[in-house]
Amino acid sequence: MRWLTLLFAVMLAACSTLPPPARPDDLCRIFQQRPKWYESARSSSRHWGIPVPVLMATMRQESSYQAKVRPPRRYYLGVIPGGRASDAYGYAQAKEDIWTRYRSDAHHGWASRDDFADAVDFIGWYDHQSVQHAGIPADDAYHLYLSYHEGLGGYQRHSYRNKPWLQALARHVAYQSRRYEQQLSACRDALDASLHHWF
Repeated sequence: MRWLTLLFAVMLAACSTLPPPARPDDLCRIFQQRPKWYESARSSSRHWGIPVPVLMATMRQESSYQAKVRPPRRYYLGVIPGGRASDAYGYAQAKEDIWTRYRSDAHHGWASRDDFADAVDFIGWYDHQSVQHAGIPADDAYHLYLSYHEGLGGYQRHSYRNKPWLQALARHVAYQSRRYEQQLSACRDALDASLHHWF
């Protein structure tokens, strides 16, 4: 009977969702609060060649670090709930079709959109496609976000040019990335040292 209680506790813990970080605009505080997030973001950065601040600024814009967020529902006549604008979900607000492609391309078949490590790896993978196929520099958070939002094909067709609201969002992501980079430069050594203590 005791093992059943333990199994239930483990399953409950696996299903629980961490709240967003208390200081989402301070990258050092985020990683100090969630050391495993730093390990995952650093791993994605090393694998795909996208700087950690770019990855995190994209996620900050997409979900505010909420694991299970979805686009809002549409309402008819103001009260009747309808469908959602898209099937985007999770930390990276990835759509189901592109997430399926990521799981296949990255050989990551069990990846989950509400798992931070999987989501930050997805952003790295997606941005890597933009670097490879659209020639966007790996540290160009502005254009990488435009491609992330519009899709690679949309970006290459310049679909963002008639969307000043999207350009404003991309400028904010670029600003957030620069701010994160300044913050991370002050705490990266300490974060790296703390990772070594785990092994």
